[in-house]
Amino acid sequence: QAQLAESGGVLGQGGGSLRLSCEADGFSLAHYAVGWFRQAPGKEREALAVISVKGDYILYTESGKGRFTISRDKANDTVVLQMDRLKPEDTAVYYCATATWSDYGGLMPNEFDWWGQGTQVTISS
Repeated sequence: QAQLAESGGVLGQGGGSLRLSCEADGFSLAHYAVGWFRQAPGKEREALAVISVKGDYILYTESGKGRFTISRDKANDTVVLQMDRLKPEDTAVYYCATATWSDYGGLMPNEFDWWGQGTQVTISS
């Protein structure tokens, strides 16, 4: 059964960096635009960033802009979210998802269909 899986979530310290990866089992991420989202305790899921199939269109929300970078690792067929200068408020479960569009679109949840189970990121002060 095709599925997405996130990895790289850990307990980290404020000011540090983490690298999250999204990989697919049963299909190739090279054919899909992929987005990253997160959900903090007691809060709604929020979008962070999305990258197109070709990687030439990248969109960040205000939450994802500045400290987070989305990219494709073509060699490993993964989509990476590099997170720098981490803060305790970045503590959340982080999810990746495949978009229903390929080259251009947005970050509304209804534009994404397959979701991973999430990876926990906990940042201490």
